[in-house]
Amino acid sequence: MSSFPTLNTLSVGTDYEALAQRFRPIFSRIAEGAVERERDRTLPFEPIKWLKEAGFGAVRIPVEYGGAGASLPQLFQLLIELAAADSNVPQALRGHFAFVEDRLNAQAFSPQDVWFKRFVAGELVGNAWTEVGDVKLGQVFTRISLQGTQWVANGSKYYSTGSLFADWIDLYAQRDDTGADVIAAVRVQQPGVRQSDDWDGFGQRTTGSGTSVFENAVVEEENLIDFSTRFKYQTAFYQLTLLAVLVGSGRAAVREIAEQVRNRTRVFSHGNALSARDDAQVQQVVGKASAQIYAAEATALRAAQASQWAYVAHFGRDEDNERAANIAAELESAQGQVVISELVLRATSDLFNALSASATRSTLQLDRHWRNARTAASHNPLIYKERIIGDWEINGTEPPFVWQIGGGTAQNR
Repeated sequence: MSSFPTLNTLSVGTDYEALAQRFRPIFSRIAEGAVERERDRTLPFEPIKWLKEAGFGAVRIPVEYGGAGASLPQLFQLLIELAAADSNVPQALRGHFAFVEDRLNAQAFSPQDVWFKRFVAGELVGNAWTEVGDVKLGQVFTRISLQGTQWVANGSKYYSTGSLFADWIDLYAQRDDTGADVIAAVRVQQPGVRQSDDWDGFGQRTTGSGTSVFENAVVEEENLIDFSTRFKYQTAFYQLTLLAVLVGSGRAAVREIAEQVRNRTRVFSHGNALSARDDAQVQQVVGKASAQIYAAEATALRAAQASQWAYVAHFGRDEDNERAANIAAELESAQGQVVISELVLRATSDLFNALSASATRSTLQLDRHWRNARTAASHNPLIYKERIIGDWEINGTEPPFVWQIGGGTAQNR
């Protein structure tokens, strides 16, 4: 299995219903505890363990290596279903699936048998890229250096989404010897890795997105990956995961508020029926929200097709086709972000018009759907994505495939 991959050995799709049926019982179990976890801010260690044991982290691995061979649209469809159970869980797995995607692309040039076996065995990868504090644009304080004969990592990261649940961390750093940007795959279970659950956002509160500190954390040399080889549609991929989170949040909101309406016995004298479920205006509110989430889901899956094209094009050895595919992946994920964010935020807010003040009770946690959607929509500011799309449409300017965040140079006013 070390020969150059062909189209027949890539992850181009499987029977989606058969694949989803493997995981839907687990999704249902996850949904049962979602409100309690949200209310108590309990991290989903057990739900992620269920998914690991069921092979969820390997759905993109080719069948020949023991995975499910799912396409990207199928992966994101699964993540939407999972997000409808608990939107924190797929976001906690965001770094894992991105690292898997990178290893899938790396298979075009070198065998990835070791990593594929790890994924199939259930091992998960977390994420640690973002540095906070007095860091300028382009600066990376986290360093990889050689101590004797051993490479070690030193530095601190925030937004370490999913790392608390992971076996490995996908760490963005710089080499001391060459100054090159690298990805270091760092084993979590070692003294040099310290993690904290200090994410304090008002939404997506149980994604494990806190601080990771590396103090002479050991990195095997074979797990130092040149960042320049990173798969080109990575930004689109990360965004698509957030779109799945948004759509799943919307689906859950429609489901739960429809259930509240169905069981509601109190009505208003100036309403339209003797039961909330038969009130035409209430039905309209839920119906409109359902249609908005339908459109959001269709948009997300359409955008995922562009990234699947980029994945397959990577193995075609046609540079022009691959470049066009990567541009399409970036633009379509951005277009999806703009539209889906608006649709889901509107739906998760307006759905409260189908109920009364009793729907705001903290025991129901119905507000979590808007809070989670607002938090997911705030990643990768969409105002800049709108500009990037417009620049492409007007001037044909290619979108940026990698961007950074850090301190600017403006003086305080």
